[in-house]
Formats: sequence, structure tokens, C-alpha cells
Amino acid sequence: MQRVIVFGATSAIAAEVAAVYAARGDALHLVGRNPDKLAAVAARLAASHPQTTLADLDDLHSNERLVWRVIETLGGADVVLIAHGLLGDQLKSEHDLAEAERIIRTNFTSPVSLLMPLTKYFTEAKGGRLGVITSVAAERGRPRNYTYGSSKSALNTYLQGVRSRLHPAAVSVTTLKLGPVDSPMTENHPKNALFAKPDAVAREIVEALDARRTEVFVPKRWAAIMPVVRNTPERLFQRLPFLSGR
Repeated sequence: MQRVIVFGATSAIAAEVAAVYAARGDALHLVGRNPDKLAAVAARLAASHPQTTLADLDDLHSNERLVWRVIETLGGADVVLIAHGLLGDQLKSEHDLAEAERIIRTNFTSPVSLLMPLTKYFTEAKGGRLGVITSVAAERGRPRNYTYGSSKSALNTYLQGVRSRLHPAAVSVTTLKLGPVDSPMTENHPKNALFAKPDAVAREIVEALDARRTEVFVPKRWAAIMPVVRNTPERLFQRLPFLSGR
């Protein structure tokens, strides 16, 4: 039995990940901000008796205490997933610093504030798996979401450093680069065939964590798509509306 902590457990994807671990009989501690949603996830997984903690992960200066409290309550941690994120309002973020800062805080600064104590814990534990959800939007700045994408890109770079730092302690750090998912987070976005379902995404996330992979695109098809997007010459990129349009 593994001890699994999920930060941002009320998202559709994180809830499905928790369900995968619950079905295995693992011990769960779920952390989320919305009390009703957190209670609903816990009720769904009631047979596994998950522990829960209400917390606003944007409350940066409380996150170190939060991490240690959750680990102590669960009796340790073998797997930790950081799953929260915020798309925000791209257009607003281009002229409103508060909106830009809100997006960056949730997607970059908040995970960093969790990773600091988690890195210390796993260094001392000398083993474990750490996964963090980022995004394919980090692969290239696009007008439709470049504030969000740049915050996830910064997180990817930070995770590279954490991964090398934790390597001597036999701790795996998996960067999970998600493509668009049909979930409440994208409910106002037009859907197409590239949108994945949360349950399928969750299975790939757990598979990647089990295999101790370093960086992985989820779903796997994005591993073929994103190198093309990333490496398209700028002059051509800007002439292709499906890439550079709003």
C-alpha cells in the first residue's frame, strides 16, 4: 500500500487520479480549496477512507506548514501529485497586472511553495515519486494563452532542477505536460477531437508516475504534435491562424 497525497484534488483530472489509487487500495490524503467539491470527491472514494484537508494553495506562506501537516497526518508520503492550475483570462492579463499575477501565482509560485518542503521531505526519505501537472501550452507562446503558458514553462524549468537535485535520493520527478481536457476548467472552450477525457488522462498520469518517467505528454499523441508546434519558424508560425490566432 502506498501513501498518496494529491494537492488540488477537486479538479476533474485529480479526482480521477485519486480514484485510480483508491481502487488499488492505497492510502489517500486529498487537499482542495472548495469544501463541497472536496466532500464530493471524498464521498465517491469513501470505501478507501481518504483523509482530506481544506486549503487555499494560493496562500503561499501557509503552504510549508500545510505540506508538513498533511505528511504527518498520513504517516509519510510515497507519491505526491500537484494538480492545481488556473487558465485565467488571457485578454485581461495583457493589461491588468493583477490578473497576470493571479495566473502566475497559481501556476508557478504556488507549486514552488509546495515543492520547497516536499523536496526537503523526499531528500530525507530517500525514495518516492513526485508528479506535477503542467501543460502543452508551455511549449510555445501563443496569443491565446501566453500568460498561462509562460507560467507553466517556468514550472517546467523549475522541475528540471528539482529532478536533478532529487536524483541522488532515488526520487523520481515527473513533469506531466497535459493537452486540453474536456473538464470544467475548459467548459467555455470549443471542443475538438484533441480534447481528452479526464479518466483516460488519469490512467496515463498514474502509468507515468509508476514508470518514474521524467517528462511525459498526456495524452501520448502530444509527443508527436508539440515538436512541430515548438519548432515551426516564427515567420511561418505567425501566418498560421490555427497556431497564432486568438
